[in-house]
Amino acid sequence: MSTSEQDHAAQIDALKAVGAVKVFSEKISAAKAERPQLARAIEALDQGDVLAVVRIDRLARSSRDLLNIVHEIEPRGAMFESLTEPWANTNSPQAAAMLTMLSAFAQLERAFILARTREGRERARAQGRRFGPSPSSASNRSRMRGICSVKGAGYARLAH
Repeated sequence: MSTSEQDHAAQIDALKAVGAVKVFSEKISAAKAERPQLARAIEALDQGDVLAVVRIDRLARSSRDLLNIVHEIEPRGAMFESLTEPWANTNSPQAAAMLTMLSAFAQLERAFILARTREGRERARAQGRRFGPSPSSASNRSRMRGICSVKGAGYARLAH
């Protein structure tokens, strides 16, 4: 579920209509990193089980996230199935191929992002922009280290 205000009864009904035996649900955004019910659902999967969702956006926040989830369930001998997006199901060679292509596009997208980020940093450096802490904060740390070493205390212990 995306928000706590949404009612997931219709999703549960749809899953049960296709034969779901166990239904795990949580009223938490798919964008959240920690999703305890998803972790429980994956942990409960056995050989031949299917992790089914009504729609992919109810499960994954990105194509990379979907691929990571599928990567977690496949070694268990389980499959993934979306009731409304059968192209993403892992129960057929065509769907597996589609997910492989999705993975390739996600990897390509990541490479493009890294290249653009690197180019942006290089342009910024060429324009004289500095990265990291300001020189004044670096000199403050240096002075603090000097004070700490004189008093016999560690800088890290005083800084925290």
